[in-house]
Amino acid sequence: MSDLFTDVKNSLAGNVRKIVFPEGEDERILEAASRLSEEGLVQPVLVGINEKIEQKAKELGVNISGVTIIDPSTYSEFDQMVTAFVERRNGKATEEEARKYLLDENYFGTMLVYMDKADGLVSGAAHSTADTVRPALQIIKTKQGVKKTSGVFIMVREEEKYVFADCAINISPDSQDLAEIAVASAETAQLFNIDPRVAMLSFSTKGSAKSPETEKVAEAVNVAKEMAPDLVLDGEFQFDAAFVPSVAEKKAPGSVIKGDANVFVFPSLEAGNIGYKIAQRLGGFAAVGPILQGLNKPVNDLSRGCSADDAYKLALITAAQAQ
Repeated sequence: MSDLFTDVKNSLAGNVRKIVFPEGEDERILEAASRLSEEGLVQPVLVGINEKIEQKAKELGVNISGVTIIDPSTYSEFDQMVTAFVERRNGKATEEEARKYLLDENYFGTMLVYMDKADGLVSGAAHSTADTVRPALQIIKTKQGVKKTSGVFIMVREEEKYVFADCAINISPDSQDLAEIAVASAETAQLFNIDPRVAMLSFSTKGSAKSPETEKVAEAVNVAKEMAPDLVLDGEFQFDAAFVPSVAEKKAPGSVIKGDANVFVFPSLEAGNIGYKIAQRLGGFAAVGPILQGLNKPVNDLSRGCSADDAYKLALITAAQAQ
């Protein structure tokens, strides 16, 4: 795990990014922000009431002297933010509604990112995934050509690093969705010095079974190859054919993936979520994420059961995504 974040930190050296934490009064966020500020790789921006945040930090004994605090109710550029929000929502919010929305810390923090006042956002320690993702989809939106955002985990065990997708967002992705997830996951892999070799997973290998589910994955392979022709990618694969060289030789002898895949795209959310938890709980892998993909600017979601260390690590990842 340390090697994973050594790579991320090295990529951030000399290029400090501002990361917004909408949950500025949460003690885990305060501890993470203090650590990030002292290391000098990320400039934390906490959203909340200045006095409350400073008092909480004092009670915890954490140093936030190098941390920026912004209170939405007293923000000097609030009127400009309201105007920008109304324009971005394009008829879906009045000025009065915008003022109400932007007193919500997640909407406010997301607008800071949209207006280039910050480079990325980390929330979710005290909010649901929907509370974090909804403002991002409404304001930051997905990249051109991408229909949906997706969520990946970096699975780490000693020197081994793999990407599992989508394990967090899309319940039943279609072929286009899976292709987009595959290309985005390869880009995420590169952030962590993983040279992506992408396997599109199914319960069939190269047509060994025929069903709408397997054909969906086979079609996703074709779409992904059109989107990123230089990407090493293939499927559909059963997991063993994607991961075990001797099985790959028997089941898919002509494939560019020879049992050496390191990015695994699951055919559905249930498969991805079950798969990463099996690797985590039975295989002893650490699961870093979920890391959200496909947005114009990075926004990431913590679990409400997270630790200060989780918030710290996800902030580093978010800063790396902003590079």
